[in-house]
Amino acid sequence: GFEVVQAVDGQDALTKVVIHPAGYFDIIFMDIQMPKMNGYEASMAIRNISDKNKANVPIIAMTANAFESDVQDALNAGMNGHVAKPIDQEKLVEEIKKVLTLSSVAH
Repeated sequence: GFEVVQAVDGQDALTKVVIHPAGYFDIIFMDIQMPKMNGYEASMAIRNISDKNKANVPIIAMTANAFESDVQDALNAGMNGHVAKPIDQEKLVEEIKKVLTLSSVAH
């Protein structure tokens, strides 16, 4: 029941958020290590989009970087959550629920 839109790098992710209408994306899963623009840079750029409905889409970091400092770096870049690779499906579902619940409360 999910529709997935893939981006090849951080710049492509930013472009896709900008060109689609607000509300098109329910959540973004953001890798950290990407060419052109890494996940931190892409997340900060998304947060700086002038259309706040686009800028506030929930973003979850998905990365092999799993130290507490990595989680904090993701949050500092404007991400709403963090899931370490390899992906544990139960943890992923819990993080999605947490981020979407917090997002719906904020609106």
